Amino acid sequence: MSDVLTISVDAHVATVMLNRPDKHNAIDLDMFSALGEAGEELKANRSVRAVVLAGAGDNFCSGIDTSVFEQSGGAIDPSMMAPVAPSPANVFQRAAYVWRELNSPVICAINGVAFGGGLQIALGADLRFASPGSRFSIMEIKWGLIPDLAISTTLRDIVPLDKVKELAWSGRIVDAREALELGLVTAIHDDPLGAAAEMAQAIAGRSPDAIRGIKTLCNRAWRLSDAQALALEAEIQSAILRSPNQAEAVRAVLERREPRFQD
Repeated sequence: MSDVLTISVDAHVATVMLNRPDKHNAIDLDMFSALGEAGEELKANRSVRAVVLAGAGDNFCSGIDTSVFEQSGGAIDPSMMAPVAPSPANVFQRAAYVWRELNSPVICAINGVAFGGGLQIALGADLRFASPGSRFSIMEIKWGLIPDLAISTTLRDIVPLDKVKELAWSGRIVDAREALELGLVTAIHDDPLGAAAEMAQAIAGRSPDAIRGIKTLCNRAWRLSDAQALALEAEIQSAILRSPNQAEAVRAVLERREPRFQD
């Protein structure tokens, strides 16, 4: 793992930290790769029940580093636009989309700015907690580009289409209060990292089978037909009902004790 990103795991909660504070955590090619690799690493770690995604220093992420344009001479290797198997996302999209692919919930803590690619990475998380002074922008129009870090999959169910177009065409900066009204963030907290960690710890104390099942259901069922969605509910629930963790959840309630779940 590159030092542009750090991962720590404690009490079933992984903390993933963008680690270029001197550059406002701008995304260079190394960070694009590191974010995808981090997601794959956490997918394979069954002991991780929740993830906190944050940025070191005063900002979450200021967007793409201009070095990406300088290194590429304005042209990107076409192979980098192809999906990275087995994901449908390419190396750039995967930096945001990998958090949707992760079975465990991902909570993003946002301080300072989340601009351009930084906002799109945050949108890959399940929940976004922002500080009162944080600012947001779909800023790719500044570079003559479309937003393409999986935003077509992450934003479509939380912000109306006309609002997405307005934000993307204008590239304007919105404050935390407007971001909350639009649905770009889930909640505003004075200490978003602390709030994200607290939420992650609470999630980690629940049955991991049920937690993962809820994420799968929400991410998949909302765009299925009624019949397909109902079938998915039944499929997920049937598997959970046969699991040791569900039996342990019931025993813990009846015995008035904390549950001891298996990973």
